[in-house]
Amino acid sequence: MNSPRQGRRLILWRHGQTSWNLERRFQGTTDIDLTEAGLGQARRAARLLASLQPDAIIASDLRRARDTAAELSALTGLRVHHDPALRETYAGDWQGLTHEEIIAAHGEQYAAWKRGEPVRRGGGELETDVADRAAPVVLAHAEKLPENGTLVVASHGGTIRTTIGRLLGLDSRHWESLGGLSNCCWSILGEGARGWRLMEHNAGTLPEPVLGDDD
Repeated sequence: MNSPRQGRRLILWRHGQTSWNLERRFQGTTDIDLTEAGLGQARRAARLLASLQPDAIIASDLRRARDTAAELSALTGLRVHHDPALRETYAGDWQGLTHEEIIAAHGEQYAAWKRGEPVRRGGGELETDVADRAAPVVLAHAEKLPENGTLVVASHGGTIRTTIGRLLGLDSRHWESLGGLSNCCWSILGEGARGWRLMEHNAGTLPEPVLGDDD
């Protein structure tokens, strides 16, 4: 028989599909709506996440995250707390451009970013700037959870990656080693004796218990 789960749990949930996702345009803080497919993704994911009985929901105030979180709110009855600190990385002149257009106009900067160097993409934020604003909000809401409680954070791929990196104590040079999240997929951090642990990453189904020597 499995022992009951111990410690708090964070579910970091990326928003559903947008038209700019399909066009491979850099969104950043631009406020883009979900597509019909994205809304369907949010509804499907919300049904799964609701079964995990979350205790609280927080979300970016950008529409694509707000509308994603609203689907879970409708099923659980939980009020969503919206916070601009959970927005995607501000990317200045890159926002609205496709990756090909960014390479053509800002090739050296783009290459430096891909090498993992600290880059203010388009004159915007560093990844560490994003973690500085987002991670404290997540932790503040996690502290309000009941024992073994669950917090769902509806946000954006870049913000989620930097927040996970910060909460795990990884050096910012290694945050890119966390692969990207697909639309409406999530990562789960569990509270352990030595801090937060990454339990699931880029998941789209309900987590299974870890059975074996590492549980």
